[in-house]
Amino acid sequence: MDRVAEPLKFTVLDEEDLEVVSTHLQDAVIKVADVIWQPQAKRLVLGVNRFDWEQAVADKPQNCRRRAALRFERVQSFKCRGVDPAGKDGVLNLLAVEFKETEAPSGAVTLIFSGDAAMRLEVECLEAELVDLGPVWNCTGRPVHAVEAKD
Repeated sequence: MDRVAEPLKFTVLDEEDLEVVSTHLQDAVIKVADVIWQPQAKRLVLGVNRFDWEQAVADKPQNCRRRAALRFERVQSFKCRGVDPAGKDGVLNLLAVEFKETEAPSGAVTLIFSGDAAMRLEVECLEAELVDLGPVWNCTGRPVHAVEAKD
């Protein structure tokens, strides 16, 4: 690769921070085996292969993915829909991460995946981090969504 962007490191403490992280994680792929729920520590960690959208729209576009981790703290409960926790080889395509406040500062974080799958975290407050971990590799395609395909 000609140019490799600096690794990302974001701390999430409010809904605006989460929107930025969600943008960077659009089209990340996650193996079910890389979803680690630690109820005693009130923590959820996801190992992701995120599509580097900044590189894809740069002056010299490059399609690449980066290994990253998304960590949520102060998680009270964790539920899945359309995800088989026993199917460790299953792969999820992340579309968005959203937060809905219930009783300030607590609320629900929803990770929305293609195929109508989702993960919901009830949190005391928003406290999360997205960090690029290292490996960067070229990929053959750029994710395309139905909305883009119509244009």
